[in-house]
Amino acid sequence: MATNGDARPKRKQSPVSFLDRPAKHLRPETSAPTPGDATPQNGTVYNVDSEISAAPILNPLAAPANSPEWQATIENVVKSVVSIHFCQTCSFDTDLSMSSQATGFVVDAERGYIMTNRHVACAGPFWGYCIFDNHEECDVRPVYRDPVHDFGILKFDPKAIKYMELKALNLRPDSAKVGVEIRVVGNDAGEKLSILSGVISRLDRNAPEYGEGYCDFNTNYIQAAAAATGGSSGSPVVNLAGHTIALQAGGRMDGAATDYFLPLDRPLRALQCIQNNEPITRGTIQTQWMLKPFDECRRLGLTPDWESAIRAAAPKETSVLVAEIVLPEGPADGKIQEGDVLIKVNGEFLTRFGRLDAILDASVGKTLHLLLQRGGEDVEVRLDVGDLHAITPDRFVTVAGGSFHNLSYQQARLYAVAVKGVYICEAAGSFKLENTLSGWIVESVDQRPTPDLESFMKVMDSIPDKSRVVLSYRHLRDMHTRGTSIIHIDRHWHPKMRLAVRNDETGLWDFTDHGTPKPAAPPVPRSADFIQLDGVNHAAAADIVCSFVRVSCNMPVKLDGYPQARKTGFGLVIDAEKGLVVVSRAIVPYDLCDITITVADSIIVEGKVIFMHPLQNYTIVQYDPKLVHAPVKSAPLSSTMVKQGEDTIFVGFNQNFRVVVAKTTVTDITTVAIPANASAPRYRAINLDAITVDTGLSSQCSNGVLIGSDGIVQALWLNYLGERTPNTHKDVEYHLGLATPSLLPVISLIQGGYHPSLRILNMESYVVHMSQVRIMGVSEEWIQKVAQANPSRHQLFMVRKIDCPPASGETKGQSLQEGDIILTLNGKLITRVSEFDIMYDQGALDALIVRGGKEMQLRIPTVPTEDLETSRALIFCGAVLQKPHHAVRQQISKLHSEVYVSARSRGSPAYQYGLAPTNFITAVNGVKTPNLDEFVKEVSKIPDNTYFRLRAVTFDNVPWVVTMKKNDHYFPMSEYVKDLTQPSGWRTISYHSAGKSSGGESDGAPLTAEGMDEGGGESDDGGEGEAEDERE
Repeated sequence: MATNGDARPKRKQSPVSFLDRPAKHLRPETSAPTPGDATPQNGTVYNVDSEISAAPILNPLAAPANSPEWQATIENVVKSVVSIHFCQTCSFDTDLSMSSQATGFVVDAERGYIMTNRHVACAGPFWGYCIFDNHEECDVRPVYRDPVHDFGILKFDPKAIKYMELKALNLRPDSAKVGVEIRVVGNDAGEKLSILSGVISRLDRNAPEYGEGYCDFNTNYIQAAAAATGGSSGSPVVNLAGHTIALQAGGRMDGAATDYFLPLDRPLRALQCIQNNEPITRGTIQTQWMLKPFDECRRLGLTPDWESAIRAAAPKETSVLVAEIVLPEGPADGKIQEGDVLIKVNGEFLTRFGRLDAILDASVGKTLHLLLQRGGEDVEVRLDVGDLHAITPDRFVTVAGGSFHNLSYQQARLYAVAVKGVYICEAAGSFKLENTLSGWIVESVDQRPTPDLESFMKVMDSIPDKSRVVLSYRHLRDMHTRGTSIIHIDRHWHPKMRLAVRNDETGLWDFTDHGTPKPAAPPVPRSADFIQLDGVNHAAAADIVCSFVRVSCNMPVKLDGYPQARKTGFGLVIDAEKGLVVVSRAIVPYDLCDITITVADSIIVEGKVIFMHPLQNYTIVQYDPKLVHAPVKSAPLSSTMVKQGEDTIFVGFNQNFRVVVAKTTVTDITTVAIPANASAPRYRAINLDAITVDTGLSSQCSNGVLIGSDGIVQALWLNYLGERTPNTHKDVEYHLGLATPSLLPVISLIQGGYHPSLRILNMESYVVHMSQVRIMGVSEEWIQKVAQANPSRHQLFMVRKIDCPPASGETKGQSLQEGDIILTLNGKLITRVSEFDIMYDQGALDALIVRGGKEMQLRIPTVPTEDLETSRALIFCGAVLQKPHHAVRQQISKLHSEVYVSARSRGSPAYQYGLAPTNFITAVNGVKTPNLDEFVKEVSKIPDNTYFRLRAVTFDNVPWVVTMKKNDHYFPMSEYVKDLTQPSGWRTISYHSAGKSSGGESDGAPLTAEGMDEGGGESDDGGEGEAEDERE
């Protein structure tokens, strides 16, 4: 299936350029970056299509300085304006989960109602608070968000405001007239209060188009010159009398100082219904109308007689309503056509959206009589008016990591499709599809149709854990193309199928569990044969194909700074009898994951992590060989080091997962440094001798081997995760060779049934040459010894960086220092990286070094590696907290605590209040929390929805304090703990008000790795690069 992002949109494109499009005026939360916060600002910038009309636009008048009358008006208005800080905690309908700021204003002081925009009140789960002009704060909850128009109503407790008199602004939609001077009072550009002046220039603008997100339609908009910016969404537009005459909604982003306001006739009606405890009925015939001037309507076939009649009935009108989109299978399908000019509704001339809305809203379940003109002919139709609320989803289900609801009228109108089908509002977990988070329609699961959410839930409830089923789907941008994928159903990391239903009484979404996950079926042995290479003249290459398997790694949560939730590559079978496979650690970075191994492109079996090398970028995984009836061969590994200039055969897998072969030459074997990722530390190979070869295939292939003509594997060809580029936010991946002799000791231990317990020197080194070491104090005698010991590389190693000791204190014994030149370890001269391997089984090493121009003897302790891998992850307020992993200790000089923020979820309290990845938490409410146990103890004392203080330190050693609230309804605390007695190797713990329980996911909003950021912006499998050569 072609990449849907490149598909041509179904909807008509605006004739204006990208720069001329307006934008919603949401303000990203935490607009001032938190100290050390390298992540992108929260929230989303929406680009909007501007609409060009032939109607004349009055030039805006220059607004004079505020007169005393305006000053008095503003002083009264500001007391009713609030700054709204909110999150949409889950992706829903047109919007991903997010955190942002906006504006609202009190419209009922006695009952506590606030008017704002729909895209602020959120179609999905909402959590937020508002701040009044005197800096009093209170929680708000949505009681209504319109299905179509851009307004919503929030409720607060008036009794919570104790230090100022609450005043409501009057809604006066009839006061909006061309030429009226206005003020926009709101939270503009992140300021708590900003006042912008302008003059209304148009009342008949069509609703702006906001790209592929939420868009208002079937209403006119008011246009004025005001130049509001981010955060002003929901601001009141007031006249000199202090009346609210419109609602701020969007504006141009090209500096044209043009803003768009929503008329208040429909918001006023909704407010009155709520005040009177009446239902807010909303009718629809599933047709989008556009205001078009008479000259264009003539071209569509409007006859002179009808034009005369319309102008006589409405002398001030210069435009009429024309059908723009008629949804398939809706009430108007087959009766109204695009381009039809609306003349009358129920015998009444109709030229305005407001009157059409009023008729529809009063006619739900009834029949309308429409008179249209189509190509100069009169057309009369009768239509049944549907309930707009019925085609606006108020529930969603989460299962296997994905989130789903019935397709909304918003999405259907945007793409001109029928309002039916199951929509994936967050394509994550098992339902991660083609690198797009949303926009998919599920047609069938396990070859069973899923026309609606209820049938989808029944199908999913019947599928056992770990099943592989066929998923059929389409994307809204390309309904012509049907996609088919095989998905792996995850009901162990995400065991619950949970239905969330909106509750307008409480403002929350109520979660209920449905069904019980069915256990996985026992695996069945299967048979297969490997492919045969056509036209390859190297017998060795043909044989090695039987030693390759495909390895896929799926991670339920982001740990250790790793940027992705899913990675696939190829591994090499090193022991077919025991099912041992070596694979790049850039593919399997940690063991909180699901590993699947595909043998011969046919047999899929589960794998588990056996060993992860702390330095050399490889992981050893294991599968059950009893389940594989295929001629899998153990790859023979060379025990001698390949040499520069030696002929070799490159066998790799290209981007299409196809085997490619080339005879080539080893061009270089040199010590390289994989650059550290500055924004978020993550695993990288260090102290590495890398092999490069003379073939262009090496840059195209991320995995493979170098083999000799005898079929012996001389080196693994691995992908190495590097740094993230600051400009493009893409992750650089390096492709290099790793000689096999260094693997043999570890493999021997594993084959013997032992788990390797390696010890390492806690330092990173780099190469220095003789011209440098002579100046730094190395004697001529040692320089001659180096030349004799390593004729091909006259080099020594200098300590670049010492790993940070644990937060509990310094390591005992003598230690290396940065800048030390290492001469010998245990009496052996060190001129090659491979000679450092003696550290792996030594508790301490006798080192001869040069420091400050003088030779010194040291007894250097080595560090055990068991403590370097993550064994516990705490999910708190949407943040992933863990003990600082090895990459953190490699890049920092001091660990401030063992509570490290590794990632955070969009729309969570951690996102809203700025608790950023790479921060350390040192105290909770003044109580020190040096480790996760102490942290859990302290935060468990904090009641829900209550502020508390976290003392944090950034990665750059800047201390700061964050105040934030818990939200146990959407973001309860949970934990992953390594437990080798569990089938997955990990145990989950959920914390409740009554205590904690094991064995299930948390009861709040769905948390997935795809919805998290780890501190470096958007991740990408991105390009290839060249590692730094260790030479000056």
